[in-house]
Amino acid sequence: MKNILIFGGTGFIGQSLAKHLKEKNFNPILIARNEPPNLEFDFCQWDASTIGSWKELLDGAYAIVNLAGRTVDCIKTPDNCDAILRSRVDSTLVIGKAMKMVANPPKIWVQMSTAHIYGDSQTHLCTENSTAGYGLAPFVGLAWEKAFKESKPENVRGVILRTSFVIGKNGGALSSLSRIVKLGLGGTVGSGKQGMSWIHEYDMNEIIYQSIVNEKYEEMLISSAPNPVSNKEFMKQLRQNLKMPIGLSAPEWITRLGAKLIFRTDPELALYGRYVKSERLERLGFEFKFSELDAALRDLV
Repeated sequence: MKNILIFGGTGFIGQSLAKHLKEKNFNPILIARNEPPNLEFDFCQWDASTIGSWKELLDGAYAIVNLAGRTVDCIKTPDNCDAILRSRVDSTLVIGKAMKMVANPPKIWVQMSTAHIYGDSQTHLCTENSTAGYGLAPFVGLAWEKAFKESKPENVRGVILRTSFVIGKNGGALSSLSRIVKLGLGGTVGSGKQGMSWIHEYDMNEIIYQSIVNEKYEEMLISSAPNPVSNKEFMKQLRQNLKMPIGLSAPEWITRLGAKLIFRTDPELALYGRYVKSERLERLGFEFKFSELDAALRDLV
């Protein structure tokens, strides 16, 4: 079985991807800070900033997938903003450095990035050719991608995935949103016009798989379902699938107060959003199993 190294692989997306790749007869090896209990896959510890024993695993590996980066689900203090940036840039740089130190490095590098790089427009549908937006997330995203381009060896095929909101069964923000809906609080947030570009975990995993095995996948792609919706519509469909007839709306001032005092996170994660769609995946002929939100939610909840 061919080894695929998943850096930052013990989170929700990483473990979901590992199961998907194992079903495709690859051997996923998860490289991260901490080993979760009852982990089903090979694991190697890494501080995400220095070269360690994991370097030897690069020699002869088939591909790597880099998901490493501190969560953005936090209050954006200066320290947290610094950690969000450095955890992405520094980890990418050190992976590239280690790849150049082994005799037979992987020939494929799939690199996580963020669809938040396009900013928070309520009116524009962004594609791969759209300009970057303004703010912390676009700044971090551009620095992250720059580090990847500087670090990737010349003979390695690289794919950058600008990823939207991943919804899945065993983690991620959907679990938190579902709990809020079950409490009767899952109404419109703020204006409700902010975009919620989303992707089902199966399609996310399959895009990464295709990026590994299909040589036509290269450079940068948006990893998001082709039919983004507004916050108002997303919450409505989530309530319907959870069979919750009511959902109290949260005006902006309540959202800002509750996010900081109760959920200890950034209120702008809920108040702002974006609409994105991949033109390049369409040209490559990628077929989404879950292109519509209702079908995706029915599968998950």
